Amino acid sequence: MQKIVSLNELLRQYIQGNLPKKDFEGHIFTFILENRRRFHLFTWDKDTCVDFLCWFYPRMSRSIDTYQDMGASFEAYIASMAYWSAREYRSQQAAHDLTEHAFWEARAKDMNPCENEPVYLEPLAAIKPVSNPRQILILLLKTYFFLSEDHISRIAPAIGIEKVQLQRLIDELRRRRLKRDEELRGLNERIQCQYYRYIVFKKKLEGALGRSVQYEKIKGQMERAQIRYNTMRKRLAAMNHYATNREVAEVLGIPKGTVDSSLYAIKRKYKLANREYANSARVNA
Repeated sequence: MQKIVSLNELLRQYIQGNLPKKDFEGHIFTFILENRRRFHLFTWDKDTCVDFLCWFYPRMSRSIDTYQDMGASFEAYIASMAYWSAREYRSQQAAHDLTEHAFWEARAKDMNPCENEPVYLEPLAAIKPVSNPRQILILLLKTYFFLSEDHISRIAPAIGIEKVQLQRLIDELRRRRLKRDEELRGLNERIQCQYYRYIVFKKKLEGALGRSVQYEKIKGQMERAQIRYNTMRKRLAAMNHYATNREVAEVLGIPKGTVDSSLYAIKRKYKLANREYANSARVNA
């Protein structure tokens, strides 16, 4: 078949039944791709234009059936549709890129593989290990929210308890605090979403005209998002991530006073070790 370079001629052949609709749509697709400048797509490379045409294809297919000759040629009709659709596509892509930028910026700290090692106030060797396994067990249950399966498997032999038994105690504690933990996880997710919103507004503000109505509107949205984000973070910090002493005592089947005294002993030994390390550092200096 001889190559046809006019959409009007293609429409004529389609109306006469000489060109199936699928072939007609394919020719339109190719025609727009090869004549990007005519359709105001000259700023895009070929790959971007193909992505747009794939997005535009269903709309183009419907436009074939809705076209009516009202004085404008079919080629002008398709060109107008492609122009306004391209503006919508650019807007959607910009919104998508903005959201993606916000996501990666929010997660960058968590995903940075090259971050520096944390600086501790004292070496771990300076802290004398607690000789009482029960004290360690109570401390583990107290901080159950932060325990991973790998940590559990490593610490269980050190305190003379089976991993399955330690896991059972932690699971029971989590069951008792299920509602509280769900509140913590839900608040964490809302904080993350609120942070995304703040970054999106901040990025939009960079592209808005200074002191314009749009600029002031976006600035207000960004400030409200920041205030809400900070408020939610304060609320999260005030929530208790640790099991109460009573909950630990109930899971272990021991008096609450035993848990209180064990945790107090651990704190006292830690302070003593910290003081000894500070004194040693001053002497060596």
